Amino acid sequence: MSKTKTLDLTCGPIFKTLSELALPIMASSFLGTAYSITDMAWIGMLGSKAVAGIGVGSMFVWLSQGVVALARMGGQVNVAQCCGRNDTEEATHYASCALQLTIVFSFIYSAFCLIFMKPLLSFFNLSDAESYSAAVIYMKVTCGLILFSFLSLTLTGLFTAQGDSRTPFLANLIGLVGNMILDPLLILGIGPFPRLEAMGAAIATVTAQFLVMSVMMIHIFLPKSGKNILKHVKLFSLSPRKYYRSICRIGIPTALQSSLYCMISMVLTRMISGFGAAAVATQRVGGQIESLSWNTADGFGAALNAFVGQNYGAKKSDRIRKGYSISLRILVIWGALISAAFIFLPTPISRLFFHEAEAIQISAEYLVILGFSEIFMCVELMTVGALSGLGKTTLCSVISITLTGARIPLAMFLTSIGMGLSGIWWALTISSIAKGILFYLTFKYTERKL
Repeated sequence: MSKTKTLDLTCGPIFKTLSELALPIMASSFLGTAYSITDMAWIGMLGSKAVAGIGVGSMFVWLSQGVVALARMGGQVNVAQCCGRNDTEEATHYASCALQLTIVFSFIYSAFCLIFMKPLLSFFNLSDAESYSAAVIYMKVTCGLILFSFLSLTLTGLFTAQGDSRTPFLANLIGLVGNMILDPLLILGIGPFPRLEAMGAAIATVTAQFLVMSVMMIHIFLPKSGKNILKHVKLFSLSPRKYYRSICRIGIPTALQSSLYCMISMVLTRMISGFGAAAVATQRVGGQIESLSWNTADGFGAALNAFVGQNYGAKKSDRIRKGYSISLRILVIWGALISAAFIFLPTPISRLFFHEAEAIQISAEYLVILGFSEIFMCVELMTVGALSGLGKTTLCSVISITLTGARIPLAMFLTSIGMGLSGIWWALTISSIAKGILFYLTFKYTERKL
């Protein structure tokens, strides 16, 4: 068996090197998109009430990604910079600390969600009994077993930091196949399987996350894994405090940013719930459709994070500038294609997920309005990856939290002047445009100081 190819991101043609790292990550992002859309397509057959309930329950799965971001981002950036310096011993320490923190955080988060489930869900004012029941069931399973998701995310970051994005891609592919098989069987009860509806969606999701985690863990110890620092990780031995401090220094701003972003979305969801279950379902499904651009840009940002981290460690600032410029051109084109699809084909896209006239109409309006911001969102996410690779996670968090938080008063103002539900959609678009522009200007200013 041939060894897994890890990339030295500090030398070689920039476009070729960045593409070899980015393409598997982008493919993994597409799998994530397909994973989410597959879920929504099958859940959509249960009606907008079930979609709304599962959408609310999944908000806490999204919130959990902010918690694990501390260990994931802190570990990924430090490992990438150590690899750039060819310091394997320090890289192993950082990887060990990141995985230890990931496991601890998963148990704390699961306990928190299970203990405080009722008050957490009551925040959304789900008046429909069917929607509330679906939210409870989905949250119990997915948040109770959040360990698999946490480890999958951190392992993906650590593999990528070493220049290996193919293994996470393979793991996500296997997880997607498992999810696509289990979704119809468990949600609708095909053949000998019982009709589990929301419970079936949750079980399919957790099983897929378990498969992703397992594939990456097994791969670490295969002969073909090559020089993988994860082979030497010591989960049951504490490293010197400086490693934990460094992970927290870089990871805490990203964790706060991601968590607050989700909390802001929760507040907006509460506002949206006042317009009915179809509006909540649209936000949930619309977000998954939008992940065509979001996941792709975020995946490219992850590649750029490792690329910038290694080259920053190797003190090769010119490669950082060129890598960012190449990434920018690619994602602007991709964002423009998604914008065109959302603006000119909103109704056909909405009909893939909704079967009720009201929901289709709301969804189509959502896609048109959000379509104007896709390019800027792509620029934002890739730039966050680049700046984080330089260790400037605090700067990213300040910008993102400030402008994302502005969505709440902006949405309140726009709805109050008679724009109704579309006012909330416009608040999302306006803030995304502002963030894209500001992040781009921030990177251009930062690169001049490299």
